Amino acid sequence: MKNSVSIRHLSVGYGVVKVLEKMDLDINQGEFIVLLGPSGCGKSTLLNCIAGLLDVSDGQIFIGGRNVTWEEPKDRGIGMVFQSYALYPQMTVERNLSFGLRVARMKKDEIERRVKRAAEILQIEPLLGRKPVELSGGQRQRVAIGRALVRDVDVFLFDEPLSNLDAKLRSDLRVEIKRLHQRLKNTMIYVTHDQIEAMTLADRIAIMKNGVIQQLDDPHTIYNKPVNLFVAGFIGSPSMNFLRGQIIGANFAVDGASIPLNGYKFDRTPDSVIDGVLGVRPEHIAVGEDAKKMPFTNESEIEIVEPMGADTIAWTKIGGQSLTFRAASEVHLEPGQKVTIGFDPARGSIFNADSGERV
Repeated sequence: MKNSVSIRHLSVGYGVVKVLEKMDLDINQGEFIVLLGPSGCGKSTLLNCIAGLLDVSDGQIFIGGRNVTWEEPKDRGIGMVFQSYALYPQMTVERNLSFGLRVARMKKDEIERRVKRAAEILQIEPLLGRKPVELSGGQRQRVAIGRALVRDVDVFLFDEPLSNLDAKLRSDLRVEIKRLHQRLKNTMIYVTHDQIEAMTLADRIAIMKNGVIQQLDDPHTIYNKPVNLFVAGFIGSPSMNFLRGQIIGANFAVDGASIPLNGYKFDRTPDSVIDGVLGVRPEHIAVGEDAKKMPFTNESEIEIVEPMGADTIAWTKIGGQSLTFRAASEVHLEPGQKVTIGFDPARGSIFNADSGERV
């Protein structure tokens, strides 16, 4: 498959501080890739380098097979949507959409065609005569996306475009962006710290920490087979449970309990007893009669219950270690209640306690 964007040995630093170092990344034509990670991990820096808004210390950037490392942003064939709407308040929506095209001295009929097309795609035709002050937050962000859309480019860059919106608007616009990608089939690179946005939008997710991509894979693989403890803990809400113990042959020993590991697919089978961490997602833990069918069961006492509407989150313990599980909303749970919980360790993830890497 043809690469749309290629990063080769990219480094960015400020004095002795290295933000990105020797990064390599290939993004396929038409792919929706999300750069995900906590604040300060380098995801926005990487996006700004691709956009040409930051100078690189070393390495090269290719867009559509062309080396654009030192080209101006306007010459890179990209459209960018920022966290802030950055609309001109004195201009109408139509004038905001067409401003860049008019500055570029594009023909009037071509400008009208592009504005009309973008307005139709984003369903903002009735807003073309309004000014930004007359728009809601979601409408303003649609206009900001439209301003990138009229450039008719192959690569769109999104820098946390939904973070200023409330939860309902974020959910609505997330669907709109996904629909936009399916319709246009352009390459999209999207920066966020929101794992829900990443999981729902991405073809592949690049999870970053300290300027390094920890894992680059599709959402299903990242969720089910995280490569290390950082990725495992960053993806999932509530977070993955981590039980510390020892890997002894085909068992995981934790606080007096022996958890069978039959069926677990080791990446690297330990040849001796090692300190390990067993990760189990809350939604993979069964309770009551369903738990009794699982390879591992445990009698536990409920400590805290959090009703969520569609389901219920509960806290308990195995030995002295905390464990969170998700149950159906109709399952009655209350603090102090004794319950049977169970899970299949084959669905879990096991990590080396020292290195944090998956085993």
